[in-house]
Amino acid sequence: IGNKSMLFIATTLAFLGMITVFQVTTQVKQVLPELSMIGPAFIQLMVREFGPTICGLMVATRVGSGIAAEIGSMVVTEQIDALKMSNADPVHYLIAPRFLACSVMLVILAILGCLVATTSGVIMAQLGFGIHPKTFLNLGLVKWSDVVIGLCKAFAYGMAIPVISAHSGLNTKGGSEGVGWATTMAVVNSSFAVIVLDLVISVAGYLVLY
Repeated sequence: IGNKSMLFIATTLAFLGMITVFQVTTQVKQVLPELSMIGPAFIQLMVREFGPTICGLMVATRVGSGIAAEIGSMVVTEQIDALKMSNADPVHYLIAPRFLACSVMLVILAILGCLVATTSGVIMAQLGFGIHPKTFLNLGLVKWSDVVIGLCKAFAYGMAIPVISAHSGLNTKGGSEGVGWATTMAVVNSSFAVIVLDLVISVAGYLVLY
């Protein structure tokens, strides 16, 4: 779940960091001559919003589909029934390890993604707009509440994705076609859950921490 997703997420966040800095700085330059706040605003947005949420969506597509396909195939080939006949709980045996791994690793991946995106943003700001790295890396706008909210989002996504994906896999019916449908529904429902949790945690964090 974690090590095989690192390169995928790091590459995605690296390009996202460069694109965001380029687009925002280009727009700000049209109305303001001062660009010193680009970096602090970018880092706050990345820590609080983009880092955990983009990682959550990436994990939903890559890991969620894998969990649903694997468990769905086991349902179709009656391996789940064999586990039940052996007095083994499929939830404890198959889903719990993925739940724990995804919950922990998504937090780690979100932190990694924020670091990679910030690094690529620094490079774009320096090479494209002449913003000094020291100016860009000003953490004046980043508060502990932003960090807490970002970590809570990553942890919540990490809990929701394997549960939703496993549920889709366990409800697979109709052979290989059913496995494909379960995989599709796992990705769609997990991605939707990430968006909904993003809104809920953002609003709750604002009401509680501000």
